[in-house]
Amino acid sequence: MSKPVNLNRVRKDKARADAKARADQNAVKFGRTRAEKDRAKAEAERASRRLDGHKSDE
Repeated sequence: MSKPVNLNRVRKDKARADAKARADQNAVKFGRTRAEKDRAKAEAERASRRLDGHKSDE
């Protein structure tokens, strides 16, 4: 004989697996690592300082 299956547990496990798969897809699609974010921020600050250095005071 087979063991009884708790259908609520099966349903919740499937929902968790689907949510994790969706989260992984979103991480690949939208996510950036902290290093990438820091590098972009540093480049933006550097560009801003460079632009401010080229402005005239007129």
